[in-house]
Amino acid sequence: MMKALGHIKVLDLTRVLAGPWARQNLADMGADVIKIERPGGGDDTRAYGPPFLRNAQGMETADSSYFLSANRGKRSVTADLASPEGQEIVRELARAADVLVENYKVGTLARYGLAYEALRALNPRLVYCSITGFGQSGPYASLPGYDFVFQGMSGLMSISGLPDGEAEGGPVKSGIAISDLLTGMYASTAILAALEHRNISGSGQHIDLALLDCMVTISSYQAINYFLSGKIPQRMGNAHSNMVPYQVFRCQEGDVIVAVGNDSQFAAFCGVIDRPGLATDPRFSSAPQRNRYRAELMPEIARAMLTRPMAEWIARMEAANVPCGPIYNMQQVFEDPQVRHREMLLSMPHGDGMQVPSLDNPIRFSDTPIRYERAAPTLGQHTDEVLARELGYPPERIGALRGKGRI
Repeated sequence: MMKALGHIKVLDLTRVLAGPWARQNLADMGADVIKIERPGGGDDTRAYGPPFLRNAQGMETADSSYFLSANRGKRSVTADLASPEGQEIVRELARAADVLVENYKVGTLARYGLAYEALRALNPRLVYCSITGFGQSGPYASLPGYDFVFQGMSGLMSISGLPDGEAEGGPVKSGIAISDLLTGMYASTAILAALEHRNISGSGQHIDLALLDCMVTISSYQAINYFLSGKIPQRMGNAHSNMVPYQVFRCQEGDVIVAVGNDSQFAAFCGVIDRPGLATDPRFSSAPQRNRYRAELMPEIARAMLTRPMAEWIARMEAANVPCGPIYNMQQVFEDPQVRHREMLLSMPHGDGMQVPSLDNPIRFSDTPIRYERAAPTLGQHTDEVLARELGYPPERIGALRGKGRI
């Protein structure tokens, strides 16, 4: 069976999360992804534990859950990019690659002779994607940065958390490294667009992606709210800035999410909570009015929600087609019948001989379904294979490189 990207070769010079996440997306869709890692240590995230993968004897391996989450489907090759031999390995692989992705500090790969212009001279069809914190230009271009920094600088944390006047009010970061994961998704999209352009033009190009740029972009309607109103958006806890009711409500037992998105849903919701008069009240009968009069509406709904347990409310709202849901912990997520039906949890063979958990890619192709053939690789697992098969290195050359610590 064909793979959507089975004809694409990707050279992965990234580590941590944004770059690896993008490359895992491409690997899931069938691309042959060769991940270049430092001899001895490899990707920094291999050590981002505990928890670590345990072998058949119950002993911790060198690979963390963090690394396993973002490097499925790749082949690992160790090469010292600071050495001429390591640089030559990258150049030779780049000659036959369709895509190269890197997330080194600005200027680092230029010192190694591996910048875009140098590799473009070897392979004009190469799509070269650079992922950095602040981009390839600007006053902050040379600075390092991690997800937490960009959650703050982008304004996300200014609108995440409880209002300052409430108990425990203040900025709160996302529970996942959202800027890395988001940038990885933008990188996947950009690379596929550049490959499609290459199909027409015959030429590759350089993609400059910054984590800060991506995070500023997803401020989306909150930023436009500011530009249209002149009012700086504030933290609203679980409430929505534009839609009402769209938040968490305390129930007789437990909490429930209510996500009303239009007037017909609001009318149905009012019927469910036995308050049909709220739907015809001029203050609440339209979405803009509910937003203007949220302070008056919310106490009415809150009182009604306290009259029944969460499970009963969910059953009643689902029957009326009112968007709602529970707040799950991770165990409950993977016990949910819909999640189980969609087979979102995978079990994959690892190079150390165990089965490891992984999460299914949410993309469902009708003609080129995603196939999972390998878990995240052990460090250097495919070095000999790639050097021998892809570059034609004889065993004695590979042995000599290993002896000098270059691979």
